[in-house]
Amino acid sequence: MARGRADDPDHGVELLWRAGDREPRQGLSLPRIVRAAVELADDEGLAGLSMRKVADRLGFTTMSLYRHVPGRGQLVDLMLDEVLGEHPQAPETGGWRARLEAVARHAWEIRKRHPWLAEVRGSRHVPGPNAVAHYDYMLSTLAGTALRPSEVIAVVGMVGRFVDAEALVLVETRREERRSGVSEEEWWGSRDSLYERLDRYPTLSHLWTAGGWDHPEDSFDFGLRRLLDGVEVLVRQRDEIRDEMCAECGGPLEPAPSGRPRVYCSRACQQRAYRRRRNG
Repeated sequence: MARGRADDPDHGVELLWRAGDREPRQGLSLPRIVRAAVELADDEGLAGLSMRKVADRLGFTTMSLYRHVPGRGQLVDLMLDEVLGEHPQAPETGGWRARLEAVARHAWEIRKRHPWLAEVRGSRHVPGPNAVAHYDYMLSTLAGTALRPSEVIAVVGMVGRFVDAEALVLVETRREERRSGVSEEEWWGSRDSLYERLDRYPTLSHLWTAGGWDHPEDSFDFGLRRLLDGVEVLVRQRDEIRDEMCAECGGPLEPAPSGRPRVYCSRACQQRAYRRRRNG
């Protein structure tokens, strides 16, 4: 059975990695469809996104959109890459922490402008050039440290998931406010009968009377700093044993019985390092 374009993974990649496409002066085009879809999702959330609504916003028929993008899933991938292109020029100077923190804060600002990003769930979204460039830069912030390659990848993934988790809270709060017409502060402020029952919980009551909720910490700022504090401890630990780690994979090195100290843990790592240097 022939497979439609919506089910063709190669077609999705080609759409995302299109190079040098010129946007026509008039009529429908893929860039215009993607921009309209982003605007729609900004207004209504990802749940409100449909091919029909995008077509209505552009003044075209729904079927005309399918000549440019085969389905909603591919459109979401294109939208992701479009907004990730909003990242400003990444700083090339400074330590790993300053650079990683800067890119995390930029990602947070993008998610505040486009909260629907946090609603894109699952791991099977084809990355486009902007997404890969963003990920590559995040990896580069830690590549010069003594972290093992697997740890570099794990730290970047952890920071990314933290940003997404904070953004998801923002999405859910805004959704409830739109649905109910009541702000978060107003909703909690009208729960006096609940607060009257909290005296029986001593720790909660103590923190309440001590003003713990009077000036709450900014959850994103506090969480990001504490997260990076933990990474900094790991980086220092790895720095202390850098000479005992394989220069290629970061694994432990067995002491050399004599002569020069070992640099690689195995012949395979030595060959991989040689091939990488040879290939530039």
